[in-house]
Amino acid sequence: MGHYQAMMNKLAAGWNTWNTRSVLSHVLLPEGFALNIGLKEYSTGNYLKEALIGRFGEEDEKIHPGAHAYDGSYTQLNLQWQGIELQVESATCEHDLVLLITALTVKDYPPTLVLEAGMLWNRSGTLKLENECLVAAMPTRTITTYATGPSVRELNIPTQAPFLAVALTGVVGFSTGKSRDLTEIEDIVAKQKEAHQRNKNNYGAFAETYDAIQTSMAWDTIYEPQKERVVSPVSRIWNINNGGYVLFCWDNYFAAYMASIDNKELAYANAVEMTKEKTEKGFVPNCAWGTGFSSLDRSQPPVGSLVIREIYRKYREKWLLEEVFDDLYQWNRWFAENRQVEPGLMGWGSDPYSPKYGNYWETAGVNDTFGGALESGLDNSPMYDDIPFDKEKHVMKLADVGLTGLFIQDCNALADIAAVMGRIEEAAVLQETAARLEQGLKRLWNEQAGIFCNKRTDTDEFSLRLSPTNFYALYSGSVSRTQANRILEEHFYNPEEFWGDWMMPSIARNDPAYPEQNYWRGRIWAPMNFLVYLAFRRHGLTKAQGELAEKSLELFMKEWLEQGHVHENYNADTGEGCDKRNSDKFYHWGALLCLIGLIENGVVEGPEKPL
Repeated sequence: MGHYQAMMNKLAAGWNTWNTRSVLSHVLLPEGFALNIGLKEYSTGNYLKEALIGRFGEEDEKIHPGAHAYDGSYTQLNLQWQGIELQVESATCEHDLVLLITALTVKDYPPTLVLEAGMLWNRSGTLKLENECLVAAMPTRTITTYATGPSVRELNIPTQAPFLAVALTGVVGFSTGKSRDLTEIEDIVAKQKEAHQRNKNNYGAFAETYDAIQTSMAWDTIYEPQKERVVSPVSRIWNINNGGYVLFCWDNYFAAYMASIDNKELAYANAVEMTKEKTEKGFVPNCAWGTGFSSLDRSQPPVGSLVIREIYRKYREKWLLEEVFDDLYQWNRWFAENRQVEPGLMGWGSDPYSPKYGNYWETAGVNDTFGGALESGLDNSPMYDDIPFDKEKHVMKLADVGLTGLFIQDCNALADIAAVMGRIEEAAVLQETAARLEQGLKRLWNEQAGIFCNKRTDTDEFSLRLSPTNFYALYSGSVSRTQANRILEEHFYNPEEFWGDWMMPSIARNDPAYPEQNYWRGRIWAPMNFLVYLAFRRHGLTKAQGELAEKSLELFMKEWLEQGHVHENYNADTGEGCDKRNSDKFYHWGALLCLIGLIENGVVEGPEKPL
């Protein structure tokens, strides 16, 4: 068994919230035995079986996610639904699981709390109710689950599996392995909660910052049974709407970066599994879904080599590099061969292909400008409004500052990895490509505007629609200090463009599309702030990087501390996340705003030092 498979086997073990369909489902791996919490209320007879973080509907459950240890040793959330409010805590004790459910607000007629047994993913086992206990007999072991209170006779429950039903009038406990009273369960929960808090407190003044990253990653981590892997998709809502899981390219590489703070195995899993989604053409796709669909026309921003280099910097295990290098190199060469719109300049594109699944995204924008915008990761960015598309070369007719800068970074990061591995020939190719692109990037400097601008390849005209991606030019060492200072003074600190109480907007504030505040049309996105921040560090722009870090943290922590939300994007006028329904409330890359703060304050090592 190889290093990676042994690591994955270790990761995919024990009790945790592995089931993507509900944060009220606690599952034991590798057996696949699940204990699923349900709730029946009696004013309408409604039954809550599957609960997710971040639903927007008025009648939907509202989840305030609390602490969640990576290993499932302690979890806590609050749930509001149909006039009922309760707290759910879980904790492990050796091989056992205990659940503690506390009614905070209930109706006059108490709801029924249900604990349903299940075997997930076609795993083997027989389930039965015996003497008011749930008994699961599996090939590896038999597990009995007990309740602290007497059961009630409630049979109008939409389940086809054995269950325990208890009146939720106060505090209810469940335990596996042996019967435990409430005091024993509360002691186990308190012990694991304290251990989790101690780990959080290790980060001192940045305990809450660390907690936001760790908690969002832990709640979004699932077991994906089709490929027998642990991964951290962007959110469970995305997963259940798309066949069971959704992996997005730069999203999951960033997830790996965040996990690497203190969870090596989860960091490796996300980085390797995203890389393994590489298509036959050689690129890591924009997305891969549980339906089988994968975006065969387009990739996404090439940040994989940067992330994997930084994970290696921390853990120094060469086998990780050996696991992914050839795939990363092939992906890099694919970009070099298919997305150079002019010598030394890169542009986004979309290649034609034959649909296989009948998925909307197999035709929407394929071999057209919209597909190129999707490849950029900035789906509806005004930068790409009205940009013509070359259907022969399959690229926009636009030399893109953002992609050119990111690809320089990708070449340099992968060259560092190649040098560690002794892949001298590949390192030389990568260094030569980076040097050629740095020369090409010089042609995008707009002396009049004082910034590197995208440039139409059909008219040779600069585009003055500015976004944070224009700052990615700072990944190039060829940018002079004079140029960097002009970029900051005339644009970063310009309140008509990017400076403000909440920043950075995804299009300049004076752009006609900015007032829309819809998705990439003006809203603030954590990955943009993160990539601009790293570019500032690359050039030693310490004042600007410090201010961006401070503002990023302020933006994030407001809604995190109030509501436990980790938004996909935020309003650039108000700093709100919930004002738009298309801003997922628990999308883990929002916590990149916190990672900026940890790097800036030396809690996490920055990426500018050589390996």
